[in-house]
Amino acid sequence: MKKKILGHLVPLISGLCAFMAVGLVIAILSTIVIGGAHTISWEFLTTAPREGMTQGGILPAILGTFWRVIIMTLVGVPIGTITAVYLVEYASQKSVLTRVVRFAVNTLAGIPAIVFGLFGLGFFVQFMGSGLDKIGSPAGTAVWGQPNILWASLTMAVLTLPVVIVSVEEAIRTVPRELREGSLALGATKLSTIFRIVLPNSITGILTGAILAVSRGAGEVAPILFTGAAYYLPHLPHGLNEQFMDLGYHVYIMSTQSTNVDATKGLQFATTLVLLVMTFSLNAFAIGLRYHIRKKSIQLS
Repeated sequence: MKKKILGHLVPLISGLCAFMAVGLVIAILSTIVIGGAHTISWEFLTTAPREGMTQGGILPAILGTFWRVIIMTLVGVPIGTITAVYLVEYASQKSVLTRVVRFAVNTLAGIPAIVFGLFGLGFFVQFMGSGLDKIGSPAGTAVWGQPNILWASLTMAVLTLPVVIVSVEEAIRTVPRELREGSLALGATKLSTIFRIVLPNSITGILTGAILAVSRGAGEVAPILFTGAAYYLPHLPHGLNEQFMDLGYHVYIMSTQSTNVDATKGLQFATTLVLLVMTFSLNAFAIGLRYHIRKKSIQLS
């Protein structure tokens, strides 16, 4: 009797939990859409903010966020992929170096985001940026030794590295060992086998890592507080060495620094909605590309 009750009770509880999770997501999205849909307009999306950021639009923040995510992905995904290839294809699983690398990856995954911001300020801005200024800039001129979109993007790339590494590593491990052995038996080198056999069969996992990186990094604010995000910029950045506005940071500023938070509530919801749409769009593009590649590989096989 007790087993029958538990047999009916466990599916019921698990179903309720799943329904609560879905309902929570729907409630959050509905709140954001209802709160911000009436504020979004063509002017809001295509103009710069003005009059204390309570008028105008968020175009600099949209483009700043877009380029930050693109640069972050272009840097973080290749580095994460190369690291995953080393861990699976080259490193001995019992070596000290492999254990150190895995410990570093696991440690990076557990570090608070604000710590990455302090790291970016100390390493990228003050060390690398100031070093580049000493080499190639006039004395007393700070070209790279200041917060900018490049250092913010590189900081975010470091933050998303563990996600990419784990995802790509799991994808590489799913490639059958027979394919590697067949390639080597036909005379191909180890490097050629990786580029012609392993990576093409792991491309969907690499794209999954890119999707997870975008999802993780698009809305992060803490790492860019010290490395590039600006409070207010009425113009678009003209180079990688300039500061930028960011959608997540813009929401933070509007909700904490505004003299009248209630008056800017519609702007906050509208900016959040735009950030979600941008994130979903980038993810949808990567998912569509992954599906196309997977479908094409199935047809070829």
